[in-house]
Amino acid sequence: MKYVDLHVHSTASDGTLSPTEVVELALEKDLAAIALSDHDTVKGISEAQSAAAYFNQLPETRAAHKHLEVIPATELSCYYGNTEIHILGLFVDHTNEYLVTKLHEYESVRTERNYKMLKRFQDDGFDITLEDLQSGNPNTVITRAHFARALVEKRYCKDKNAAFAKYLGKDCKYYVSRVKVQPEEAISLILEANGLPFLAHPMLYNLGYNQVEELVQYLISLGLKGIEAYHSSNNISQSDKLRSLAYKYNLAVSGGSDFHGSNKPDIALGTGRGGLRVTEHILNEIKKLC
Repeated sequence: MKYVDLHVHSTASDGTLSPTEVVELALEKDLAAIALSDHDTVKGISEAQSAAAYFNQLPETRAAHKHLEVIPATELSCYYGNTEIHILGLFVDHTNEYLVTKLHEYESVRTERNYKMLKRFQDDGFDITLEDLQSGNPNTVITRAHFARALVEKRYCKDKNAAFAKYLGKDCKYYVSRVKVQPEEAISLILEANGLPFLAHPMLYNLGYNQVEELVQYLISLGLKGIEAYHSSNNISQSDKLRSLAYKYNLAVSGGSDFHGSNKPDIALGTGRGGLRVTEHILNEIKKLC
């Protein structure tokens, strides 16, 4: 049985490998499928699918009995009260005009926020430019992770955790709050693009199990189809509890590493921090919802 990774990032958002490089790595690891799920964008999907089509037809790939499916996806940020949560949209139509238009609007708002944050740093004498944040990719969706990387590279911080603690956290001087997209809008957008909305990494929101269940109940009323029960941040017990929660409410389960390349060097594609295993069976069950 082969494995899949249904939560993967590229340079289209805050990963460090291009969509093509992610595809190459996935084939090296003999994965059956990946979901390219960059933050608030679908820009990398066409490149990844084209790369997979090219590599899949190579004689050496076929001789090794390898074949990679690239699932079009996105990871949308929204707010549940004051808690930022993420909704994965699996199997979205990445050419859907409404989806593309709304994501462009999100990008414009994010860009304005980034300029404000960058100006605060520059006004205080930090030698950081827009080019530093883009790191050679002008089409990237800049996040606070890009600021953290630049701060480390310019030696203002020893590591990214220190960058968030000192400069980028919500109570820090250089933080600029985001426009708060509501879960209703995020899920509706995914459904409009014929996608399947999944609650991403529920254990990262600092909520207790009862609160997670309340969140799931609320999201079900909006059209939630599943829970990401398997994730690099989960231990076995947490994954089991999330899987049971999904079954309780007749939801599908998903799983992925949340791979970001060297931006999260402890997380490997396909295996997360070493123990992640998401089988093709899980993907096949999700496909029944399409």
